[in-house]
Amino acid sequence: MINQLKQNFFEVFTITSLWVTLLMTLFLKDQTISMLYLWNVAGIAVISAGLFGVMYNALWNYFSLKPVWNILISSVLNMLGGLAAVWLFSKEMFDLILPWVPGMVVLSVFLHTIAFYFYAKMDSKKTAEELNKILK
Repeated sequence: MINQLKQNFFEVFTITSLWVTLLMTLFLKDQTISMLYLWNVAGIAVISAGLFGVMYNALWNYFSLKPVWNILISSVLNMLGGLAAVWLFSKEMFDLILPWVPGMVVLSVFLHTIAFYFYAKMDSKKTAEELNKILK
């Protein structure tokens, strides 16, 4: 489990670093950036890797919490991580989206609920197919 989570962390870290660098290349091409800003990019990559490489994988595959806790934990951490990443990317963008946070929280909980039940249905279908193969 630990090795899988480490591998997921570094995969997401690398992909996020490249993705943010691409975004900066596309949208900040006429601006110079400080070398210290690269630490912001690394921070965004660490946040994304922690959320998508470790937290979601551990929460949905290894922990055995009740569905409501999975949904609430993933929604809250996703919102906090997303807001922190936006703040690291651009303080002006953070100020622009700050009034929309309550709606984003509601949307996050709603979408995580839908995703959880879709995932649970697919997982139970897969498990049932595996059990049927074993019984044959």
